[in-house]
Amino acid sequence: MSKIEVNTVDAQCGSTITVGSSGKNVKIEGNDIRSNDYKASDGGNIINQSGTSITLGASGDTINLAAGASQSGFGRSGSVNWDTTAKTSGFTGVSGNGYFINTTGGVVTANLPASPSAGDIMSVVDYTGTAATNNITIGRNGSNINGAAVDFTIFQNNGSVTLVYVDGTEGWVVTSATTDVVLGSDFVVASGGTETTSGDFKIHTFTGPGSFVVSSAGNPAGSTTVDYLVIAGGAGGGCGGGGPAGGGGAGGQRTSYCNPATPMTITATTFPVTVGAGGAGSTFYGSPGGTGVPSVFNGITSAGGGGGGGHPHSDPTPNPPGKPGGSGGGGGGPGSPVAPGGIGNTPPVSPPQGNTGGDGPPGATPGNGMGAGGGGGSGGGGNNGGNNNNPAGAGGPGTANSITGSSVTRGGGGGGAYNSQGTANGAPGGPGGGGNGNRRSGPEGSSGDANTGGGGGGRASSCAASAYNGGSGVVIIRYKFQ
Repeated sequence: MSKIEVNTVDAQCGSTITVGSSGKNVKIEGNDIRSNDYKASDGGNIINQSGTSITLGASGDTINLAAGASQSGFGRSGSVNWDTTAKTSGFTGVSGNGYFINTTGGVVTANLPASPSAGDIMSVVDYTGTAATNNITIGRNGSNINGAAVDFTIFQNNGSVTLVYVDGTEGWVVTSATTDVVLGSDFVVASGGTETTSGDFKIHTFTGPGSFVVSSAGNPAGSTTVDYLVIAGGAGGGCGGGGPAGGGGAGGQRTSYCNPATPMTITATTFPVTVGAGGAGSTFYGSPGGTGVPSVFNGITSAGGGGGGGHPHSDPTPNPPGKPGGSGGGGGGPGSPVAPGGIGNTPPVSPPQGNTGGDGPPGATPGNGMGAGGGGGSGGGGNNGGNNNNPAGAGGPGTANSITGSSVTRGGGGGGAYNSQGTANGAPGGPGGGGNGNRRSGPEGSSGDANTGGGGGGRASSCAASAYNGGSGVVIIRYKFQ
């Protein structure tokens, strides 16, 4: 058996030593470098003297594996080989390489290798210090990054990042970053509700309970905030025993999409959304309408509307006031003293979420017509009722909002009812979904419109026949997505 034992293998200065040829293996065992190019009879190994070192090449040399040859035992220390030709446009990287990115001409996307294996590594650095102006996106190329199915963005000047592929669950894991970097899209990415778009904005509309699921919170170069419109359920109208009853108050309305705008900073998590149902219209003489159910999104709670005041079957009676709520219900009647409308913006928030309902009619002269107060609306108070053939109070107006991309008015108060001793009909609901009050033995009223938070109209009699309910609420969320 032949054997070569040396302490040092040196190449001539500037030359290249090739270890191994196609199909041959190079292996380190302890202090041994073994190659079947040198000693096929001993399994292809080059063996040095025990306890000594083998140096391949001299300073300035390049040591290459032959084409088709493989290596084992060297491993990777976590470093990369840097490609010193700066990238100015999108590309897909190769494992083991680091890339300098030049974004002076625009944004650049560096895609991670497809179908990676455990231990694959890639680095990226902002070469020109312009990533704050033109971001660098690390495209995930089908794999997770830090356990999330979203891309990675360098949005600060001179930022750099190194990622190592671990497994199919976590995918590429960030092992180092020299400055702030953001995992995810430049923009907020979310799902939930009914999704529509308006220009560069995405809108999520919830007409019932659900979840707003944020998978990426964005970054300052794109978007990090959302706007919201949260409207609670409107209240039901009251019932009168032959006399008029007040209209239901609108559900509270809170929004960041107004002047001044107060957008909400968002995080990548799941936000439960509650959409309040409308309150039931009263089905018993003298009883007020049911209060609407609150709507909730991420700490923003809008209160349900207050029920409209009723009117018992006989006079004189105690005052039948409207109930407080997001907007207050209209006062029933007649009453002496006058039955007040329910207080709006209850509980109080700033800016106010609603308004007070209209007062009921003053003590009436027998035989003359009388009308109850209208429910408060998000855009104004309900109108007072009257007697001596004066009309009932109309519901307060709603508020126009263009968060969906077009102006829609929501949150009108319910109209007050009118008794039959006169020629007037029940009062109209406020613009924005408020229901109309009815006239005893005359035209029927109506409930508040669904998903507007409108209050239900008051009813003068026959309560069980058709209660006028409040309209359900709605939650709408909007953000820039491109």
